[in-house]
Amino acid sequence: MGLALGVRHVQGLFLLPVTGDQGWSRELFGFALAVQNLTWGIAQPFTGMLADRYGVRRVVAFGVVLYALGLAGMTQASSPAMFVATCGVALGVALSCTAFGVIYAAVSRLVAPGQRPWAIAVTGAIGGLGQFVMVPLVQELIASLDWKASLWILAIAMAALAPLALPLKDRTTYAVTEHEDGDRGIGHAVREAFSHSGFWLLNLGFLACGFQLAFIATHLPAYLIDQGLGPMAGVGALATIALTNIVGIYVCGMLGGKWRQKNLLAILYLARTVAIGLFILLPLSLWTVYGFAAVMGFLWLGTVPLTNGVLTRVFGVRYLATLFGFVFFGHQLGSFLGVWLGGYVFDEMGSYQPIWLVAMALGLIAAALHWPIDDRQRHRPLVAGAAP
Repeated sequence: MGLALGVRHVQGLFLLPVTGDQGWSRELFGFALAVQNLTWGIAQPFTGMLADRYGVRRVVAFGVVLYALGLAGMTQASSPAMFVATCGVALGVALSCTAFGVIYAAVSRLVAPGQRPWAIAVTGAIGGLGQFVMVPLVQELIASLDWKASLWILAIAMAALAPLALPLKDRTTYAVTEHEDGDRGIGHAVREAFSHSGFWLLNLGFLACGFQLAFIATHLPAYLIDQGLGPMAGVGALATIALTNIVGIYVCGMLGGKWRQKNLLAILYLARTVAIGLFILLPLSLWTVYGFAAVMGFLWLGTVPLTNGVLTRVFGVRYLATLFGFVFFGHQLGSFLGVWLGGYVFDEMGSYQPIWLVAMALGLIAAALHWPIDDRQRHRPLVAGAAP
């Protein structure tokens, strides 16, 4: 998950090299990443179902190999359609097999309930560490070689990790034992979730998260170059986001074991809105860039273990990958809009300013949506250490 998220985190560094070399627009590059995010969201419930039914090892192994093939295919993309197919569709499906939905569900089933907040926090921190390491590494690869050689190196590294999926045996631990009234099957679990209002509020709130993160990760480096700060400002900002995300995701995961996750989510979205507002209001400098990146990084992926925690609290862990997959679709729909609209608005208006304002508005809406969520548990005893 660390490498999968790390490679995804640095794709914004390829925006200017790829578009400059291929003669493509920012909108096209943004559209490819938007398709990636949307494909990831559409595929996540189905890869989650496969992981819940058969265990994660086959799903993760397939995803790692597909990730490598997608990265290699990007280097051979001679047309926009091929670039969208490799960067967008192939990597989107691969991420649904190797990132949050499948991995968090597996970890939740591999450990006892009382250890779950700590295990999720550590897993998320490792994902954040992968993001941090990849930023300077990929920037150095692009500067020393070129963007195609860099993608080939990433593809080889990804393929080399496929054997790590083989030891995963999450179906034999805590997958079923926590349900008071037994396992009624995946269809019942999905119908029950779809009839729960909080499930849909989580989905809508997660849309704001995806919009904000995808827009910033993809367009912030280009935005800073446009403002005259140079390419290293964007690299430093992404690295700062990844570094503080390691701490933030661990802290959010641990806090989720002590306080109600839905309230923490509302506070997090409000804090993001304030950070974005200050960033666009204050005079732009390296100090404001790195300050913004540090705050946003701390709040970056903390939403994921907290959202995962709400689902675990209400529905249990047996079909967690499936249910998280459906909620994650909202996140990826927001990611699609954030990436694509960022490129489209810039090409049409020559400015990212309207998208910053939309990101703030969505943050306020998301905060309001999380307060009324009914997070009372169903079908299982209270998880040790969780808030009453």
